[in-house]
Amino acid sequence: MNLAVLFSGGKDSTYAAWLAKKEGYKTSCLISIISKNQDSYMFHTPSIEKTKIQAKAMGIPLIVKETKGEKEKELEDLEDAIKEAIKKYKVQGVITGAIQSVYQASRIQKICNKLGIECFNPLWQKQELEHLNDLVKNKFKVIIIGVAAYPLDQTFLGKIINKSFIDEIRTLNKKYKISMIGEGGEFETFVLDCPLFKKPLKVKKSKITGKDHNWRMEVSVE
Repeated sequence: MNLAVLFSGGKDSTYAAWLAKKEGYKTSCLISIISKNQDSYMFHTPSIEKTKIQAKAMGIPLIVKETKGEKEKELEDLEDAIKEAIKKYKVQGVITGAIQSVYQASRIQKICNKLGIECFNPLWQKQELEHLNDLVKNKFKVIIIGVAAYPLDQTFLGKIINKSFIDEIRTLNKKYKISMIGEGGEFETFVLDCPLFKKPLKVKKSKITGKDHNWRMEVSVE
């Protein structure tokens, strides 16, 4: 079965793509939606343009679609991108990295139903601590590139998800009830290396913007 991966460049969509490959599915293309609205309801935004470099590292074609990021209307742009994947790569299904967001999962499922293709959410309802540990165990090098929740601040930007980070975020989860995987938008991630990559990526430079407990880091990678 030919599949497309809705790809943000973050840990969840990348891990979902890897799981699909492990199960013997063919990833015919990646789909990235570049939203002009940093507070998009549907789409990851920090360093989203760098998915082109990640796709090249994986050797998988990438479809890029821009959207204004208007609530619900942005789904029309996603639908157009999936239609392009069906036409160009004959995809029969879509893979998402959705774990807990009913808002995202239900809307993607609705689009797939309309287009007559399958929708797979291999991480759906996965336990948070298990997911983080699996990322480390399976050699995913993931960095934090955005935070948007107290007590997270700019010092978290650039941190690697490793045992030390897992211990820290677990403590913060117990004290402040924030999601350990950033499912509520508490933090955003970017994958520098994983088993899908032919070679690891390196951060050349970064630009940090924000204030209080809302920060983002745009990275240049090679």
